[in-house]
Amino acid sequence: MTQSGANTKSVQHNIVITRRFDAPVELVWKAWTEPEYVMRWWGPKDYTSPSCRIDLREGGKFLFCMRAPQYQGGQDFYSTGVYQKIVPLKLLEFTQSLSDPDGNVIDPAQVGMPPDFPAETRMVITFKALGSQTEITITESNWTEGQMRDYSVLGMNQSLDKLAESLKVL
Repeated sequence: MTQSGANTKSVQHNIVITRRFDAPVELVWKAWTEPEYVMRWWGPKDYTSPSCRIDLREGGKFLFCMRAPQYQGGQDFYSTGVYQKIVPLKLLEFTQSLSDPDGNVIDPAQVGMPPDFPAETRMVITFKALGSQTEITITESNWTEGQMRDYSVLGMNQSLDKLAESLKVL
């Protein structure tokens, strides 16, 4: 069978990251769902999270801020989303988009992101209790192959490294 016409739509790929933490699932869950915990680790290496709001219910919204280090300009970046499905200690499913400080979704191009940065990603995080450890699997949808997808993988892994460190002192 032959196809006529060129497919100009970019092929989308999921990002899937699985990590195991030396902490019980209750603590890892809190690290994703309670602002005071999220602010300890959100953002890549050398970034901080000066503010975080979470309305943890299906249909509820979140607003995370991450601040670039001074050597990268020190600006604040915001992301927002809506929780679509929540199964306590097992599953978080939500959308995520760039936003302004008030949580209004913005076009990634407004903050200088290249065309391969998705306007919205769908996030699914599963939590698996393994005795005193927890395994999480993060699946991010709506990415196309390219530099921004690679940066997202790098940034999430750096964030998860910070999460692992923060769990040691909680």
